[in-house]
Amino acid sequence: CAVGLATPSAIMAGTGKAAEHGVLFKTAEAIENASKLQTIVFDKTGTLTKGEPSVTDVIETSNFKFQTPNTVLRLAAIAEKNSEHPLGEAIVRGAQTRGLILVDTETFNSIPGQGVEAKVESLNVLLGNRKLMYERSVDIRGLVKEAERLEGEGKTVMFVAANGVLTGAVAVADTVRETSAHAVRELRKLGLEVVMLTGDNARTATAIGGQLGIDRVLAEVL
Repeated sequence: CAVGLATPSAIMAGTGKAAEHGVLFKTAEAIENASKLQTIVFDKTGTLTKGEPSVTDVIETSNFKFQTPNTVLRLAAIAEKNSEHPLGEAIVRGAQTRGLILVDTETFNSIPGQGVEAKVESLNVLLGNRKLMYERSVDIRGLVKEAERLEGEGKTVMFVAANGVLTGAVAVADTVRETSAHAVRELRKLGLEVVMLTGDNARTATAIGGQLGIDRVLAEVL
């Protein structure tokens, strides 16, 4: 209907029905402006996906002299103990499920859009994406092809380094919400452009976007 012609009672009834479905409008002006929308931008994790990721793969190298079979996941989980990001929480859960002992970090710092750094048992641990590793001069070339393969499956890959040496990588996958693809189709039927915005890497983001029918994906956004 034409919002400008709607009666106050109709607007109240409409906003009430919308609220039942979890849609809230701040003001009547917001309702009117909604009729002029051309583009809808969604965040990925926890919006288009369930926000309940889990560890799917742990890759280990032989670079680090103190490495044991669970070194990579354990260091990653300890570094992420103080993080509130869903991917970090998934790594901690994955380590706990495997019965790994997670001590407290001596220091912790979150690096927005890149990862985290922490001091763990006198080791300087880095956990994050390519940009973080490049900026800290960590050589990840030995794992790039494997990381690209996992990212092509829609998984998020985080590299792990200790004292400047690559120890491995952890892959985490989130599940797309059952209703997301349908919602995207309905919005496109209305003539709206649908965009996905994420801090994730481009390869993973494109794979998720493909599952949802979203052509325009903005990845690696800080």
